[in-house]
Amino acid sequence: MAVSLSNFLLPISLLLAATVHAATVTYDFDVSWVYANPDGLQNRPVIGINGQWPIPTIRVTKGDRLVVNVKNSLGNQTTSLHFHGLYMNGTNHMDGVDAVTQCGIAPGSTFTHNFTVDQPGTYWYHSHVRGQYPDGLRGPLIVEDPDDPHKDLYDEEIVLTFSDWYHGMMTDLLKGFISVANPSGAEPVPDSALVNETQNLTVKIEPGKTYLFRMINMGAFAAHYVWFEDHTMQIVEVDGVYTEPADADMLYMTAAQRVSVLITAKNDSNSNFAFVGSMDQDLFDVIPEGLNPNVTGWLVYDDAKEKPPPKEVDSFEPFDDFTLVPEDKEELYDHVDHTVQLDLKMDNLNDGANYAFFNDITYVHPKVPTLYTVLSTGSNATNPAIYGSNTNQFVLKANEVVEIILNNDDPGKHPFHLHGHAFQLVHRSEDEAGFYDSNAAPSFPATPMRRDTVLVHPNGNIVLRFRSDNPGVWLFHCHIEWHVASGLVATIIERPLDIQAQLAGKIPQDHLDNCKLDGVPTAGNAAGNTADLLDLTGENRSPGTLPAGFTARGIVALVFSCVAAFLGMAVIGWYGMAPIKAKTG
Repeated sequence: MAVSLSNFLLPISLLLAATVHAATVTYDFDVSWVYANPDGLQNRPVIGINGQWPIPTIRVTKGDRLVVNVKNSLGNQTTSLHFHGLYMNGTNHMDGVDAVTQCGIAPGSTFTHNFTVDQPGTYWYHSHVRGQYPDGLRGPLIVEDPDDPHKDLYDEEIVLTFSDWYHGMMTDLLKGFISVANPSGAEPVPDSALVNETQNLTVKIEPGKTYLFRMINMGAFAAHYVWFEDHTMQIVEVDGVYTEPADADMLYMTAAQRVSVLITAKNDSNSNFAFVGSMDQDLFDVIPEGLNPNVTGWLVYDDAKEKPPPKEVDSFEPFDDFTLVPEDKEELYDHVDHTVQLDLKMDNLNDGANYAFFNDITYVHPKVPTLYTVLSTGSNATNPAIYGSNTNQFVLKANEVVEIILNNDDPGKHPFHLHGHAFQLVHRSEDEAGFYDSNAAPSFPATPMRRDTVLVHPNGNIVLRFRSDNPGVWLFHCHIEWHVASGLVATIIERPLDIQAQLAGKIPQDHLDNCKLDGVPTAGNAAGNTADLLDLTGENRSPGTLPAGFTARGIVALVFSCVAAFLGMAVIGWYGMAPIKAKTG
């Protein structure tokens, strides 16, 4: 059969074009403590990079190779960098999750991330070591797209991060949170809200121009209501997925979500306008007296004119992001091969503290990072049992359509994030809907929105679908940092034998060196056993269950009774040891 040379020219030209545009972008990051006072209320240590805080924005173009050389100069803590929302296709070992895809970066040590970024959009990077990123190790990551379908619609780009801020250090706050003294599991309430890690931010605006605002919620806990007064937001991207344009007056952004919007400036400079991030106080068990839940900035058309006060949050109605449609109109995965049901609850264990559970199991990290268990166990890597008793593990086969049904048996709101994938948001119930009932569910959208972080409503449920086309060990977890620390995490081991084929012999030496420095084994099952992979003796386990009938209120009563008894006995002992005075007559 005759073949025309022209049949080869287009693919070759495209390959050459890709080669020309792709670059290697390198960042050298020295992670250390610095001091900052972003809300003007308290100067405190924060985790900076290269002696500065806020930390740098990472910016690359789709197709670039990103190299991040990290040195840990904290001195007293391990650390890591996770690139939130990036799929890490073929490079699962670069995902940056301590005890899952790597060991933490030890104090004084170095670690190199090296991977290709093959997706456009708005992302962020942060520590994935226990409770650390709210101390400051969090920053934007922007992937520019030469083929952005909206690039001709805007003149300039502006990045806005919204976050919550604590005056206390996370190590201290975590000790108080997961404690017998806090049996109800009340999360610490933030002291302030921030935008671009500050307050009273001004954004210079020129009349008639259209701006792309890339917005990121980098908070540890609080969702934000976001609005720009007298300006309409046109949504064009969420979590790295382009959307059909949709107008909104107010957005609700949970922790870890990203939304990009187009805003067209007015044609005159007669006034300046407030924009606001308002923390969702429904999340807080107790609202401290004097808490200001808002952070206000201004679109400044004219520096000489006043910056008006903002309106109240209840002046606006939040946009329903469930109604968004992806720009590529990917159809609903209508055939499910593998269903994972996760029933969420909060409860106490026998140490008196409150924990978070999937299917009655609270996550405890294994002794061997899960990826290293995959790589060191041969054909046994397909056996879920080797990954431990407290990792909520699920093993997936190749190219399955996976459905996650999450039932929230808790009166709180929870933002859930999936590593390595964007999922189709197939169904989300209203508040108080209870567990998912497939027989009572409404019809699913034909082209459901895709994203990597989604809110489940109080005592409600969500249904998500994705395809197992990316071998790796991926976490599915609540992105409220307090709930990650208390165990609201599941582990997805996707195509373990394919992981072995991709990564065998490719774990860099600096990754393994950090394990050695921390005394962490890199082979065997979750307990580090290499001889008998089904023997989990010595694995990390959660505390035991409470005796039947105990409640959080009962624990409080018991604790205070014990404290009172201890104090009473101490007083008796003090009197008993006091010297006896001679009686005088």
